[in-house]
Amino acid sequence: MNRKLPNEFVFSLVSLALAIVIVHSVFVLHVRPVAEAIMTVDRERMLADPAYVSQRSIYIVIKDYEQEAEIILMLWALALMGYKALAQRIEQRALLDAPLKLPEGMKILPEDTREYARQIESLPPETRNLLVPRAVLAALARFGATRNVQDASSVAHSVCQSEAERLDSELSMLRYIAWAIPAIGFIGTVRGIGDALSQAHKAVTGDISGVTEGLGVAFNSTLIALLLSILLMLLLQQLQQLQERHVLDTETWLDQSVIRNLQARA
Repeated sequence: MNRKLPNEFVFSLVSLALAIVIVHSVFVLHVRPVAEAIMTVDRERMLADPAYVSQRSIYIVIKDYEQEAEIILMLWALALMGYKALAQRIEQRALLDAPLKLPEGMKILPEDTREYARQIESLPPETRNLLVPRAVLAALARFGATRNVQDASSVAHSVCQSEAERLDSELSMLRYIAWAIPAIGFIGTVRGIGDALSQAHKAVTGDISGVTEGLGVAFNSTLIALLLSILLMLLLQQLQQLQERHVLDTETWLDQSVIRNLQARA
């Protein structure tokens, strides 16, 4: 039913390394050579025809180091979100499979909790550590100890609330990446404007190529950063919604399938 996921820290490092190697290789072997060839052709045509207007190329837009870093961070974020989405899918399957299945009308008495707890404890470790089995085990243990349905309900919902807080805290790296991408874009803006100003003396003699290239770096890095940031925030919101919905579905299932079937003897 469940596949064991690799350690998240190891997966994060490996995915970042792969993103750096793949993106840098593509930029070095393809993007920058093609962009340089396009720019060379544009310069020659401009010299031949002063009225020539160069066409905007995606290779020129993304050729700089800032855009490369932004794309690397975006791919890394996508890998992390894919990992978390797969983890949520496994959690959802565990909820659909219902680790504690009771016949219709069957009640759980305090002295029966140990028997039902053994059913869950016999599950594989990677399954037993999911949210649903942990919440059910906590509820059964509290009910067996206190013989109080309200205590069992409180501890089950506390487990779910703790899980929701843990999931939210684990999104901090994705939120940092969503902040870092526009920040790198602004760094490109500052660098590009600085390069353009350093070439301003050539513009007096009529050579504005250095100024235009510097401004191109400034605007292109910000453009790519904002586009990637918008997409990343959309996907991040969808992931957070998926996690929150799973926690709420788990709480609903616990109330309907576990808590209401607990019965303390009079």
